[in-house]
Amino acid sequence: MSTNELRISRRAVEMPESPIRKLAPLATAAKDRGVKIYHLNIGQPDLPTPEVGLEALKNIDRTILEYSPSDGYLTLREKLVEYYRQYRIDLSPNDIIVTSGGSEAVLFAFMTCLNPGDEIIVPEPAYANYMAFAVSAGAVIRPVISTIDDGFALPPVQEFEKLINERTRGILICNPNNPTGYLYTRREMEQIRDIVKKYNLFLFSDEVYREFIYTGSPYISACHLEGIEDHVVLIDSVSKRYSECGIRIGALITKNKMVHDAVMKFCQARLSPPLIGQVVAEASIDAPRSYLMNTYDEYIERRKCLIDGLNKIPGVYSPIPMGAFYTVAQLPIDDSDKFCAWCLEEFQYEGETVMMAPASGFYSDSEHGRNQVRIAYVLKKEDLQRALFILGKALEAYNSR
Repeated sequence: MSTNELRISRRAVEMPESPIRKLAPLATAAKDRGVKIYHLNIGQPDLPTPEVGLEALKNIDRTILEYSPSDGYLTLREKLVEYYRQYRIDLSPNDIIVTSGGSEAVLFAFMTCLNPGDEIIVPEPAYANYMAFAVSAGAVIRPVISTIDDGFALPPVQEFEKLINERTRGILICNPNNPTGYLYTRREMEQIRDIVKKYNLFLFSDEVYREFIYTGSPYISACHLEGIEDHVVLIDSVSKRYSECGIRIGALITKNKMVHDAVMKFCQARLSPPLIGQVVAEASIDAPRSYLMNTYDEYIERRKCLIDGLNKIPGVYSPIPMGAFYTVAQLPIDDSDKFCAWCLEEFQYEGETVMMAPASGFYSDSEHGRNQVRIAYVLKKEDLQRALFILGKALEAYNSR
């Protein structure tokens, strides 16, 4: 057989590129030219990891770095039970499976609950990697589109029901939302509950940003919704709340024993979640309340800095995000993919430029979000202010070519 006859899988061909990371080679080339880049493109917090987590890492006292249980250490799951209790989420350690990041939790949820060809309804724009996980599972995402004009509120129930057919198996939400920062209201969560119950669907709920809610409205978890307890698969991660993206510790949570036991088969096949990551995560749960409060206060200030600054740039509009640390902004451009690439390839102002994520990558149909970008406010205020100034200069230059 010649190499010309080799083929990769259809799954691999259909796997979408990350809108967040696909511009990385252009950023590397810009840095090689000596250009300073303000990274607004990725949700990597710049705030320090809790000291208790770092101390646990430095003081690991083991002679063997062994496999952990496939569902994670019991001591970590017991601590997580206490953590969730403060949010009125009542669990037992047996409801929690520790995963290699929230990403593995989503993938295992899809692999367990969806057959190839099954469909899930997802409000969009949505976290781009959901599409990649759906492709991996052979599932099909059916989007309902939220709009910037409505602040990315949940589309009407009728829009969901139009998509439901014999292949529909679930609804996936992210609350608070990545990439929009939208926080679902109690009424919206109850509408989702009613659809899930009426059509006997799974509800996959990604809630990794629950610490970052900037409104007096309550946080409504999928686990708070009465009458669909066995339908809920909750996705979580320590990456954002403790600035621990690199330790790759997440969780899949469900009270549905059939789903739990099936997920465990996938967990056993990959053997175990990261040992060292679990050690750090378990210690970090004991971080003082002041750590989370200081982090929260910092994001409040950054949010105000970013949103005020964006809306002062001519032709730019961003709604006020009520959670997470992202916003989707509308720019006075025709194509955000081209603009974001141009910022890295051709533009600089006083040796500096900005890197953002084109919003088209957060929709199943890339024709949506063509004049929008996702911006993460994970830089200190001084850097955000400078990045906003640079963005304004970039828009002037781009539109005067």
